[in-house]
Amino acid sequence: MKIGDKVRFVSETGGGVVAGFKGKDIVLVEDEDGFQIPTVITDVVVVESDNYDRVPSQYQATGKSTAKETTSKEKSHSDDPADRPVTFKLPPEERKGGDVLSAYLAFVPIDIHEVTNTRFETYIINDSNYYMRYTYMYAEGKAWQMLSSGEIEPNTKLYIDEIGRASLDQLQHVAIQLIAYKKDKPFILKSPVSAQLRIDGTKFYKLHTFQENDFFEQRALVYTIVENDKINRPLAIDPEKVKQEMFHKNDHTAVEKPKVIKPIAPKKNEPVVIDLHAEEILETTSGMEPVDILNYQLAFFRRTLKEFANYKGTKIIFIHGKGDGVLRRAIINELRYKYKSYTYQDASFQEYGYGATQVNIK
Repeated sequence: MKIGDKVRFVSETGGGVVAGFKGKDIVLVEDEDGFQIPTVITDVVVVESDNYDRVPSQYQATGKSTAKETTSKEKSHSDDPADRPVTFKLPPEERKGGDVLSAYLAFVPIDIHEVTNTRFETYIINDSNYYMRYTYMYAEGKAWQMLSSGEIEPNTKLYIDEIGRASLDQLQHVAIQLIAYKKDKPFILKSPVSAQLRIDGTKFYKLHTFQENDFFEQRALVYTIVENDKINRPLAIDPEKVKQEMFHKNDHTAVEKPKVIKPIAPKKNEPVVIDLHAEEILETTSGMEPVDILNYQLAFFRRTLKEFANYKGTKIIFIHGKGDGVLRRAIINELRYKYKSYTYQDASFQEYGYGATQVNIK
């Protein structure tokens, strides 16, 4: 058996032309579509004539040629058949339980030991048996700017880019859209995914933000895009809508199973840090209007000030995020008119980034 011979498979229909060899036991059979299929040499037989009329172009004669010329051509293509490239590619493996969509956006510190100075690698993780066509964008006011787009194979993670701290302000509000499908086989149709995420830049300054996970050997900050077919729907406050609804609802609006977090007693010379993001102080925002969430955040802000009213000299850092500025303006309004004895200022950018206010208890 040599390169250029027509062969057929012993155990199944079909065949092709010998395109090369891989080791002593594997022959590369090129079919009529040009794919090279690695096959055990004992599973093919040479045929004198069959319906395998297609011969790779490198073996097609351009006129009369002698046996000597043919031998010379074979040698020129490859002295060692094992060195010939293999074009055959195995299909992606599917795993049990992978037919529900799960995808994540991850930030991995390049040097976890220098978290305040390091840069970060960005990945999109496809934890499902579906291919995903994705777009990754960030908000510029009311418009969007594309960061990346492409296709992610099943059960893989895709490197997007590397970012520094200067990019964190730009990435405060991002959106990921996904369309899921399978190739060359039937599949259950999935609804398109469109999720918006708030990326809190202050978290990138804290070592405990980066956690052990199932996708990387090192610790990472992982945001859920969709999990078990359930799309992550983060807080998105419309300032105009809040302004209109504030006139019709008060601070006593009921919320659904709030998670009460009591602040701990302050340590000497150390500020108390309170994160007012909805996902930190509420078990769920399901069924809540933006104004309900805002009112609960303000109620939590007031309870915190009351809790520390007797701890004179205490500094409290309220992390509210930059976003549309609705929560920050509401907090400043409270401090100006209800807590005039307290002073306030923007918190340290070096420690907390954008979107934090420091209140000094007097």
